[in-house]
Amino acid sequence: MFRLNEIVEKKELAPRIKEIKVYNPRIAAKARAGQFVIVKVGEEGERIPLTIADWDREKGLITIVFQEVGVSTYKLGRLGVGDVITDVVGPLGNPSEIEKFGTVVCVGGGVGIAAIYPMAKELKKAGNRVISIIGARNKDLLIYEEEMRRVSDELRITTDDGSKGRKGFVSDELRDLLNSGLKVDRVIAVGPAIMMKTCADVTRPFNVKTIVSLNSLMLCGMGMCGACRVEVGGKTRFVCVDGPDFDAHQVNFDVLIKRLNAYKAEEQLALKRFLEVKA
Repeated sequence: MFRLNEIVEKKELAPRIKEIKVYNPRIAAKARAGQFVIVKVGEEGERIPLTIADWDREKGLITIVFQEVGVSTYKLGRLGVGDVITDVVGPLGNPSEIEKFGTVVCVGGGVGIAAIYPMAKELKKAGNRVISIIGARNKDLLIYEEEMRRVSDELRITTDDGSKGRKGFVSDELRDLLNSGLKVDRVIAVGPAIMMKTCADVTRPFNVKTIVSLNSLMLCGMGMCGACRVEVGGKTRFVCVDGPDFDAHQVNFDVLIKRLNAYKAEEQLALKRFLEVKA
């Protein structure tokens, strides 16, 4: 029998991108597409929000995909099968809106591909025609290709350097798809903030409802601290309790990006010191 929050499987999907399956039957029983967990490694560890990429209710497992970018994700990445994560809280956030819309385009960039996968899967189950566009900087960083292919009627791939699929960005492929005259009923985009902003700019002239899943700075995950505040439709919203999904055309991405970069220098310094000690 596994212990609560024990890592039962682990694999490296790409350089510094890890997938872990964690035993937590209570979260697995209630998880839905679009929701996330907050993970803490060590009693004094930082609380980090991570999307639930998949779940197995029968086995009591949740799947988490993350990229090692800061001290906390590096610490998480150094845990192995059999290790227990100190805290895993969830499922948090509102589930994605899943119904039969018609033709839905799911756009995933980088690690955001793993986050959009459960949405695409559930949208396909609901009877939608799912066209997925996934992209990364290069072919070595492209993840969940086969998973996305299984839940999509059509899969399009882009890489910044052209090493696989179309050379360019996911937004370029999205623009061409909309320009083709295909009737698209909804677009969902998950990835870096600048990518989601660009996708919103692409879809706005076409009047296509566009949803983005925001990953802002977050602390409590329960709407109490205000750390995850974003501006949507000119009003302050909290990603943890009001989101994480929002109307892309209402999100103030400039404010979001500014807040995401607020502690960048400190984060880089902390990582540098952590890696020097662990070297």
